[in-house]
Order: sequence, then C-alpha cells, then structure tokens
Amino acid sequence: MAQKPLRPCRHAGCAALTRTGWCDRHKPKPVRKRSAAYHDWYLLPIWRDNLRPQQLLREPFCRACAAQGIRTPATVADHVRPHRGDWALFTDATNLQSLCERCHNRKTMQEQRELCGKTV
Repeated sequence: MAQKPLRPCRHAGCAALTRTGWCDRHKPKPVRKRSAAYHDWYLLPIWRDNLRPQQLLREPFCRACAAQGIRTPATVADHVRPHRGDWALFTDATNLQSLCERCHNRKTMQEQRELCGKTV
C-alpha cells in the first residue's frame, strides 16, 4: 500500500514534513468537554439499571410534548436541573423527567447555549 506524500506541517511557518498534516510539535491537543469528567456516570448500574428505567416506567410519555397536548413515547430520562458533576443531583429521582429524544436534544442545546452565554 502506498504511503501519503510528505507535506509541510499545517502550522504557519513550520517546515517540518509530515504525512498526517501536523508535526508532533504542533499537533492539536484533543479538547475534552467539562462534562466528559462525569459522562461515565451514565454507564454505572445505579443509572443504567435503576434510575433511568424506573423513570421511564413512572412516566412513559414525553413531559414536554404532553404540555402541548401531544402524546409521544419517552426514550430519555433527563435531569430537570443539570447536575454538572453533582452526584446528589445526578442520583436524585425527583430531578428526573421523561422526554422524547427530540425534546431532550432541544433542551440540552438550549442549556449549552446558556452555559456559553449565547442565549437565543
């Protein structure tokens, strides 16, 4: 199999030759979101086997759609108030609501905008 040709590093002014676009010195560092630190909590048994399924059984239809008179099956157990790494808030069953994927994505996007200071 043929290798890619050597090209100059993409960093302005760097003449190092590379096949990947960036030399080792200028290769961009992967950026981890703040949420990545606690994202693995959603893989824990307390969420996967307890909190999430119980919420979806307790409230099988999307709460946001129901407020508009639409009956949509819920697929996501959502935190009403974002926990942002607070374990007590993450495991608080009273802080959960059932949403369809569309409503959950809309709510999450809005929260992200507000967090970044870009309210729309």
